[in-house]
Amino acid sequence: MRQPPKYQLAKEAITVWRIAGMIMFMILMIIAASITYLVFRFDWPRFIVGIAASVPLIELILHVIIIPKIRFKRFRYEILEDEIYIQRGLIIVTRTLVPMTRIQHVDTKQGPILKKYNLMTVTISTAATTHEIPALPSEEADRLRNDIAVRARVIEDE
Repeated sequence: MRQPPKYQLAKEAITVWRIAGMIMFMILMIIAASITYLVFRFDWPRFIVGIAASVPLIELILHVIIIPKIRFKRFRYEILEDEIYIQRGLIIVTRTLVPMTRIQHVDTKQGPILKKYNLMTVTISTAATTHEIPALPSEEADRLRNDIAVRARVIEDE
């Protein structure tokens, strides 16, 4: 059996994912407050308030406390000579090999939260799907993008 990939994401990835979870929590809290208002305004059944309040709480526990640490621990990547090796997953761990010959293009992307922590996501596109290596330091992401692009081009030329 093949060894797991060598490299981990930036430690700040946990913070970025927690912030994203908090944003979703706040959105769900606004929705829950709106539902609560409607329940009391139109005299709907009171159990709806309990359901509306529990959804943001579950979001908070899962996507702010539990999942970011597990996701960080499990996500690994490695750029090999003729393939990219990515491991990801929470409960079910998936290991993917992306052959350099199948790569059509490589991008980096950076949203406002990633930008605050000087991180980027590398997106690797093939004809079938897109693979991501999230939350890498910007310099590393740029270097990785360029390295993958050169290797994919060289293998394609051969």
